[in-house]
Amino acid sequence: MLLDGGRPKADPDELSRLIEKAGMEVGNRGAEVGVVVGGDGLFSAFGRSEDIPLFFVGVKSRGATGSKAFMAAAYFDELPSALQALAEKRFMVEQHGRLEVLKNGSYMGEVFTDLYLQRGAESNCIRYRIKVSSGDSVFEEAAIGDGMVVTTSAGSTGYYSYPDRENGKDMNVDAYSVVKNDEIGICHITPTYTERLGTGAHPFRYTIPWESRVELWISRKADARLYGATWDRKGTKIGTRDRITIAPSKKTTKVVILKT
Repeated sequence: MLLDGGRPKADPDELSRLIEKAGMEVGNRGAEVGVVVGGDGLFSAFGRSEDIPLFFVGVKSRGATGSKAFMAAAYFDELPSALQALAEKRFMVEQHGRLEVLKNGSYMGEVFTDLYLQRGAESNCIRYRIKVSSGDSVFEEAAIGDGMVVTTSAGSTGYYSYPDRENGKDMNVDAYSVVKNDEIGICHITPTYTERLGTGAHPFRYTIPWESRVELWISRKADARLYGATWDRKGTKIGTRDRITIAPSKKTTKVVILKT
């Protein structure tokens, strides 16, 4: 059982009883499947750190800005029948690519869904640059804004898709843009200005090939933080001398999908 250590969205004892009632055992060692109960944020966190197949059980938030658990294979009110399907091996396991993140050449962590740079509470817009290398293709961008998102296909329903939800007079919380399994998505967060150097183009959101390498740094001192590669909810502070590198990892995330 994989729950939020601070504010679990399910009672551990109740979850344990449901799992055992379905004919399975609960333990910390040698587990065949990890049952993750929560929202997309918790799915993302365990998805970047666990090697066993993960079964995502969603608990939808009632709040407009709360988690919608887009990645859930089942929701908590469906749990008894979903656990029965697990016990009867009526499921398949999908492999999802992860991204590896380095800070100044040192390993920071893995990304299952998305990594994002964002201005902190003590900063207005931040000035930053990115360099994308993919085979013989290399380009660099300069930007001013709230930051940027680098996402995998699993994270396309998250921060990367904020423009879809804000499009029009009413917010559509279910709208999102698809990033394919062989792509990495890049999206600038409410940019004031962007420029792809040497082209005159002003990019906003786009995809690049999965095998690409992304380098990221801030070009002026600011309160800038990186989220998504560690368990620290306050993020990792980034200075002007720091260089962040994002590239495909050798590790993958195994996601359990129930058979219909």
